Amino acid sequence: MTTPPPVVDVTGPLHSVVAWPPAVLDTWMRRLQRDLNVAGFGTPHLNLRAPFQTPLSSSELVSGLRSALRDLPAFEVRLRGWKRLPGVIFLECEPDDPLLHLHDLVLGVGPSSRAPYDGADYRPHLTLALGVLPWAADMLWQDVQTRLPPVSTFTVEALSLTRESRGEVQELHTFPLRPAVEARPDRSSGSEATTF
Repeated sequence: MTTPPPVVDVTGPLHSVVAWPPAVLDTWMRRLQRDLNVAGFGTPHLNLRAPFQTPLSSSELVSGLRSALRDLPAFEVRLRGWKRLPGVIFLECEPDDPLLHLHDLVLGVGPSSRAPYDGADYRPHLTLALGVLPWAADMLWQDVQTRLPPVSTFTVEALSLTRESRGEVQELHTFPLRPAVEARPDRSSGSEATTF
């Protein structure tokens, strides 16, 4: 038997746990948004779960996340390429084990609301364009196919808890991650994989 999700005050603020892309990728995405006259929601970011509401106070939420994220190492995010859904164009990130594990950890902090695309349907990404009108979608999609990001991977060294209320996003707390153990390069194959 499945436990129903808790009842959450839908008038409360939306919270998110996000990873910020490195400056070079952030700047590139903002310039591309300006050039294409599109926008996402706020500045470029990688949601570790869909925005959620919770009856927890800010201090309780920070405490719960601090406990869940304790000793979590920094990790690499690999960009897969451009993807689109109706009304949205985004850079999809590889849903590898560290990212999926982190998503599960953050989902476990609650009680909180859940979105349909949390859990098994979680699709990590950086949004380029949100609210794309149908008449512009194909033209915009064709244009972004020629745009290659300046990096294909980046390291996440900290996570941020944000709160959105009345259209304003505030960063409530930053959770530094433990430095990752440097991996030795695999020289057995003699070649390197490229995601783009």
